[in-house]
Amino acid sequence: MGYLNIDGQIFYNMVVNASNKLEEKKDFVNSLNVFPVPDGDTGTNMSMTLRNAVLEIADVNEKSIDVIGKQLAKGALMGARGNSGVILSQIFRGIAKGVEGSAQVDSAGFANALEEGAKFAYKAVMRPTEGTILTIIRAAGENAVKSNEKDITVLLEKVCDYSKNVLDKTPDMLPVLKKAKVVDSGGMGLLIILQGMYEALKNHMKGLHLKEINGAKIQSAAKNLGKQDIKYGYCTEFIIHSRKSDIDDFKNKLKKIGDSMVVVKDDDIIKVHIHTNDPGWVLSQSVKLGELSKIKIDNMREQHRHILNIDDFRENSPAEKEQGEEEHEQKTEPKKYAFISVSVGEGINGIFKDLGVDYVIEGGQTMNPSTEDILNCINVINAKNIFVLPNNKNVIMAANQAAKLSDKTVRVISTKTIPQGITAITAFNSDVDLDENVNAMEEAMTTVTTGSVTFAVRDTNVDEKDIKQGDILGLIEGKINKVGKDKFQVCSDIIDEMIGDDSELISVYYGDKCNGEEVNNFVKKLEKKYEDMDIQCYNGKQPLYYFIVSVE
Repeated sequence: MGYLNIDGQIFYNMVVNASNKLEEKKDFVNSLNVFPVPDGDTGTNMSMTLRNAVLEIADVNEKSIDVIGKQLAKGALMGARGNSGVILSQIFRGIAKGVEGSAQVDSAGFANALEEGAKFAYKAVMRPTEGTILTIIRAAGENAVKSNEKDITVLLEKVCDYSKNVLDKTPDMLPVLKKAKVVDSGGMGLLIILQGMYEALKNHMKGLHLKEINGAKIQSAAKNLGKQDIKYGYCTEFIIHSRKSDIDDFKNKLKKIGDSMVVVKDDDIIKVHIHTNDPGWVLSQSVKLGELSKIKIDNMREQHRHILNIDDFRENSPAEKEQGEEEHEQKTEPKKYAFISVSVGEGINGIFKDLGVDYVIEGGQTMNPSTEDILNCINVINAKNIFVLPNNKNVIMAANQAAKLSDKTVRVISTKTIPQGITAITAFNSDVDLDENVNAMEEAMTTVTTGSVTFAVRDTNVDEKDIKQGDILGLIEGKINKVGKDKFQVCSDIIDEMIGDDSELISVYYGDKCNGEEVNNFVKKLEKKYEDMDIQCYNGKQPLYYFIVSVE
């Protein structure tokens, strides 16, 4: 017997199984990244995004698919990593929209939800490319709404079969896939999710739990925060069941005693999230509006000590508590500007900090920071205007998503490389207004040409260049320009290509696998070769890339 309807509990088991299946196969999805550089992370990003979404509903004992869908979408939104993760979060946002207002849905309702997932995904991308995850979710949605199947299990089986057939055709849509003889990695990740959902229905799976992460080390932005940076120590979440409430008045009360506040009203439910030092007061005010449920209070200072492996715990003294109360009454005056930057490597982190960046988020290659990572940094900064430098094309969408979720003035400078980020911040002028700074930084980005030197992780052919695993790759603006066996020669070759008539400065950032003495000898050769140019060299200590270079 199949399912004529699915409620929140059934849907929960579907997405848990989907998350577990994707976690099992994330390395396979990663392997489908056609570009042979070692930062293919589609499977990892999608798995961590979905896992975060499922964790959001893990303790929700709710039979309504409407409530489960909304919570799932919220978790995916906050946990979204990389472009694939952001698109996946929008798919689940659309699915949540499709089941909105329903305790359960039939096959037509579920089909409509998949179609809404496709619509939301396409809206999230400025210039949609076919042959990608977008194509697969659209195929799934279109196939579902055309079906006359009443059994959702059979419907989903046919959706999976159709989506696989479309996925198999993605090499015909994108020549780069055809050359590499692989299907699209994001599309494969989505197919695995759909197949995981189908398997849960087919086998009537119940009471599922997330499996442990397969050997992954999650980089948390919390590592960048000192104990003193956690101003409000308790992450407080709950739901208020209330039909008639002055939500604006309620928000104004809460603003005074915390930050990172999200208060959303939907019909007779108010979802509340706030970081505060007095969760009891928050609850006492909230209960005046209606019945409370799904109360969750986490001690963030305790969590932070755990992340940093700090064992000592000392309760605040009365004097410290009094001081905290005084600080509560007298908020520090916000500074005019602040910066958040994504970075890779200890040395490059230090450069950004020396340039005045307030928070550096480690990541951007094999581990993209999530929307929540960026939003957490935004929330702890006491500034009127905050700039975010993603420094990676795969982080820009998550950064923009974080900016939209914040009620602060946040501007994302769409830097795609580390050198672009460094050049952008050097163009910043604290004496001019926000828009002038945005324009100046965006203009400064255009003066930078970025190159990088890494190694091939697979055999392939790109732009008629035969590439073997282990070859040294020289990239200019993300495109493979040189292929060789010697990292110094390849680096020299791409610098030659990058230099123009107006070039004045060469910056070289060498990675953690480079020998310092060999690098010094290499730089001396560059200085001799380009006598009229300023050449700067830094120990970036970045992984995976032997060199990151820029010419300005």
